Amino acid sequence: MVGIIDYGLGNLGSIQNMLKVIGEKSVISSDIDTLENCDRYILPGVGAFDAGMSRLAEKGLIDFVKKIADVDKKPILGICLGMQLLGRRSDARELNGLNLIPFETVRFELDHTDLKIPHMGWDVVEFKQDHPLVKNLTGQQRFYFVHSYHAKCDSAENVLMACDYGYEFAASVCKDNVMGVQFHPEKSHDFGMALLKNFVEEC
Repeated sequence: MVGIIDYGLGNLGSIQNMLKVIGEKSVISSDIDTLENCDRYILPGVGAFDAGMSRLAEKGLIDFVKKIADVDKKPILGICLGMQLLGRRSDARELNGLNLIPFETVRFELDHTDLKIPHMGWDVVEFKQDHPLVKNLTGQQRFYFVHSYHAKCDSAENVLMACDYGYEFAASVCKDNVMGVQFHPEKSHDFGMALLKNFVEEC
């Protein structure tokens, strides 16, 4: 059972629908007692970093997310803003993140290019390491992005996938049982479906 953590920001229904397609049961909830019964979790999210951390705090979910990551060692997948919240902080925001993976979230610096912010649409990723999340994913992998900020990892060992948009950035991050993807697998058709299937079956 996948617990989709509901803190008021995110494309929850689309994620649940894709999980249903791959045959995985899930529950959307902000209730800790309900979420405790799940064996893995998705932390979704769209919007601003501070709004995300504030909503998690309001619903009493910050300590819960840290507990399932650090104590229970259950798999967690952050998506888009949900991935950014897994890091220490965002360079344009005041609140600290969950600090589960050593990275900071920074705004794209594209002044020297004709590229637009946000980075939006389909783009190709490069796998930087072997990991259960990308098991048996072969050929060119394309995912759907919508973001103005990206992760800047302290160490290359936490970069799972990279993408190039003016320069190379971390499109996916990982540390032990905690993973994050900047793109939206729930909007990425077969590519996203295969990745989510790995999350529920391999991670």
